Amino acid sequence: MSNTAALMADGISKSFRAVQALDDVSIELHHGRVTALLGDNGAGKSTLVKCIAGLYQPDSGRIFIEGAEHRISSARHARELGIETVHQTLSVIDPLDVAENLFLNREHTRGGWLGARLGLLDKRRMRTDCATTLSRLDIRIPSLRRSVGSLSGGQRQAIAIGRAVAWGQRIVLLDEPAAALGVEQTQRVLELITNLRDQGLAVLLITHNMEQVLSVCDEAVVLYRGKKSAEVKVADVTKDDLVAYITGARTNS
Repeated sequence: MSNTAALMADGISKSFRAVQALDDVSIELHHGRVTALLGDNGAGKSTLVKCIAGLYQPDSGRIFIEGAEHRISSARHARELGIETVHQTLSVIDPLDVAENLFLNREHTRGGWLGARLGLLDKRRMRTDCATTLSRLDIRIPSLRRSVGSLSGGQRQAIAIGRAVAWGQRIVLLDEPAAALGVEQTQRVLELITNLRDQGLAVLLITHNMEQVLSVCDEAVVLYRGKKSAEVKVADVTKDDLVAYITGARTNS
């Protein structure tokens, strides 16, 4: 595997009038590794992710994908570069079935160009490809014909994550993916994150749960009041260490 970072954000700063949300923050994401992005509320985590995902334009700093510099102009541009963001508020459509959600805005059509213009969906092909994708990610859904609204929270989150990587995406940003889930459903999402890492994706995980960090993450970057206060290997720290970095009681940056 190449040593080149899948994504490197270098010296990112962003302010909103008098509020300095990010101040010279750098972070690297690598293939086959899960990096935790930690910090208290208002530390700058969401702002950094939105800069990477193309929703905000940083005031200064540079972003590199596979070593090549890019100015990410929009969320669509980010997806074209292989970056997908899965937010805590799920972007799934409850009345649609599993396959329709997985292929949302990327539907297979039938009947040539006329069928495409008329929106004639090739549902058989979509379900076949959907089953292949979910199997590759070890996502278990009882029936692809069921509406997503009838599934559990963990299954719905798994579909959102599956859609993020179904199209060859190489970098996945996960914003509190298990925040609203129960214990069993949370465990399934953590297993899916480990699966993504094992398949060579670069994963960024925003979470307030230190047990999740210790369970699935390889590195952790901590923000404190818009600045990077720590960057550590998870195997080298304890839960108390991480809490001290988050609260500003300790720094190693």
